[in-house]
Amino acid sequence: MTVPAPRRTVPPRRRGPRPLTGRPAGHHYVPRAGATLAALCLVAASAAAAPPAPAAPTGCGDLANGRLCLHGPVGATGRYTTSYRRNEAGPAADFSVRLGYQRKNTRITAFPGWFGARRLRHGSAALAGRVEMLPDECIRGVLEHIETVFVTKWSCA
Repeated sequence: MTVPAPRRTVPPRRRGPRPLTGRPAGHHYVPRAGATLAALCLVAASAAAAPPAPAAPTGCGDLANGRLCLHGPVGATGRYTTSYRRNEAGPAADFSVRLGYQRKNTRITAFPGWFGARRLRHGSAALAGRVEMLPDECIRGVLEHIETVFVTKWSCA
């Protein structure tokens, strides 16, 4: 009777660090530390080369007692938001305002488009809507309170 030779099995793959075989103890950590150091240098260099942040966000304007802003994809059709925040919030600062936008190009300045009216809550209000806009047009935020109209600077693409 013959007995077959035992089968050779491949040992399962080990997960995790390999056993050290005559190498220095910190050998596996040097590439990781080097890659981390290179990434940190790259981040620091790009931060130093970045332009400084503007003093005020684009599309905003400071009023006598607050800040009016218009945010959206300037030069493209999309959702625009007009917001107003008073410097001094409180019960006396809760009144109704009308918020909207105004567009212009080289030939014409359009009448204001309104997102609607909103009562300030805790000194702020915001309304948004979709605005059809061409790439050569500029846009600005508009706020109306009683019979006075306030606007931001023009934002152009």
